Parts: sequence; C-alpha cells; structure tokens
Amino acid sequence: MEPYQSNTFTAPSINCRGHLLSLARPVVMGIINVTDDSFYAGSRTHGLHQIVEKAGQHLQEGAAILDLGAQSTRPGATLIGAAEELDRLLPAIHAILNHYPEAILSIDTWYAAVAEKTILAGAAIINDISAGDLDPDMIPVAGKLQAPYIAMHMQGKPATMQQQPHYNNVVQEVLDYLVQKLTICRAAGIRDFIADPGFGFGKTLEHNYALLQELHLFREILGVPVLTGISRKSMIYRLLDITPADALNGTTVLNTIALQKGTHILRVHDVKAAVEAVRITEKMKGN
Repeated sequence: MEPYQSNTFTAPSINCRGHLLSLARPVVMGIINVTDDSFYAGSRTHGLHQIVEKAGQHLQEGAAILDLGAQSTRPGATLIGAAEELDRLLPAIHAILNHYPEAILSIDTWYAAVAEKTILAGAAIINDISAGDLDPDMIPVAGKLQAPYIAMHMQGKPATMQQQPHYNNVVQEVLDYLVQKLTICRAAGIRDFIADPGFGFGKTLEHNYALLQELHLFREILGVPVLTGISRKSMIYRLLDITPADALNGTTVLNTIALQKGTHILRVHDVKAAVEAVRITEKMKGN
C-alpha cells in the first residue's frame, strides 16, 4: 500500500440548504430517535409532541444539528423498511420545522428513497451508517441532491456486526475504506463529505479505543470534516461495568478526547454536556 498523503482541512463549512454551517469550531449534533427501540431508553421519543420537545431542548442547549433516526441500529434490532421509515420521519420533520424553521436536520438512514424524500421535505444532511453499501442508489442520490453526506464505516450489517469483528489493522482498514468512499462520493458530485469511523459498528472494545487513539489521522489524511459518535456506547459502559443510563460521565470524557484529536462534529444524546466540553477544549486551545 502506498503511504497516505496528509491533507489540509480546507472545508471550514458545509452547505445545509443554502446555510453555511461553520465547522471551524466543533459543533454538536443532537440525537432524536423516532423509534421505541433505541439501545439507550432515555433517547426514545413517543409522539410528535415529544419529538418537538426534544428538538427544542437540543436547540436551546446549543445543538447545531438535529439527527433524526427511525431505525434502531443496535446489534440484533429488528429492521424496518423504507416506507415505515418515511411514515415515522416525514411527520417529525414537518413538526420540527413548523416550530423551529431554522433548524438544520440530518436524517439517519441507509435508504436512498428515504434520503431523497426527507431532503425534499426540508432536511439538510444525509447520515448513512453504511456509506452507500446497503443501497447502491444512495451515493448518486446524495450527489444529485447536493446534500452534505456523512459516510460511516461499518463491518458487516447491524444484525450481525458484533459477531466476532476482525481486522488486521483497524485504523488502516477503516481509513482505507473512507479514502475509497471519499473518491466515489467526489465522483458522484458530493461536495460536503463527512467521515465517521463508526465507533461500535463492527468493532470490539479494543478496536474502538484504537480508532479513538488515532482519530486525528482521519482529519489529517482525509482532509474532510470528521464526525464522532460515541455517546453512551458499549465502549464506555462495558469498560466501566455500568449501563447506558449511567454512561454520561464516560461519554463526556471520550468526547473531550475526540475534540482534542480534532473532531468537528460530536453526535450525542446529551447536548448540554457536549457543548460544555466544546467550550472548555476551545478555551484550552486559546479560541
């Protein structure tokens, strides 16, 4: 393999439906699960009133992006189809934008049809845990829509991804994968590509911490924004022998490490704590 060439991060903003969202300072993405099957019970929402309430709370606490997902991707979760995703997501999008018209919405889906219809309904960003691997139409659709595209690395599929994941060199293999995806996405016309190493998706505890240790390489080598999603995940609660409900402190520790290593977006359940981590780490940098 040829050695990587380090790139300079040259995209301090992403275009969200005509609004340029600066990433010169890290931003926080607040999770809104439009499902009752999320691994963390505290993030589940029931009914549009709870969805709008959660959106308002996230925005008030400083979230720059709201990430809506209708499909649980915890290991072993029951998968739903594109039609059911849309049935859950479209009313949520309309309700949130009716109350908060300036909100920047990201849609967590691997279905191209869902991505297209939700972007047309007012969402701004596509967040694809499969980076186009589960639906070959996804990357062309994202390019056509000119929407920022979050491409995440996942070994296997959600139902089986934690069944003995294996790498010879997890950092190199995830980087190789995202370098390839960046090339494909650029060819499809995607201007705003955001890389997500995929913590917890087909990785052991050791794999996750190896990726976090070398997270700075993703920014340096890819030269694109990096998203880190480690909120209340098993790399925290299994290590500490606690539950997801008790994993906020551990999440804040790991988010702080990710910020020190140059991540641009923190995807979290607890916006206030993440915003505080951003403020403190930026102060330490002299910003």
